[in-house]
Amino acid sequence: MRESVQAEVMMSFLVSEELSFRIPVELRYEVGDPYAIRMTFHLPGDAPVTWAFGRELLLDGLNSPSGDGDVHISPTEPEGLSDVHIRLQVGADRALFRAGTAPLVAFLDRTDKLVPLGQECTLSDFEGNLEEALGRILAKEQNAG
Repeated sequence: MRESVQAEVMMSFLVSEELSFRIPVELRYEVGDPYAIRMTFHLPGDAPVTWAFGRELLLDGLNSPSGDGDVHISPTEPEGLSDVHIRLQVGADRALFRAGTAPLVAFLDRTDKLVPLGQECTLSDFEGNLEEALGRILAKEQNAG
């Protein structure tokens, strides 16, 4: 059984109303983390930046505005399958990207063939892995503090 799905999509990095440029973005989905997808943005002159967020968030954002906190995804047009805006935020810093819907749908379709939506919990000991990861994070924080 395959363990991951990858795709490269060209997105527009919208710097301002007047300035945007196309960048390659790597999409990755792994069976070991069945609820998340990862997007690695390859910005010119900078090291690649990877964001992880829910697969369902991307799916929901194709049709209607979705997201809380640092990641927001919404269609650019209210009707039909248009492009989507992906807004990433850390504190006061924001980045806005525009992506075609078709390659995102194709990627999500491939992830669904690997792990059907709604079947993630049957895949592995997700809760056990989560508790183990949280334990490591808390131990690091206690050692650092």
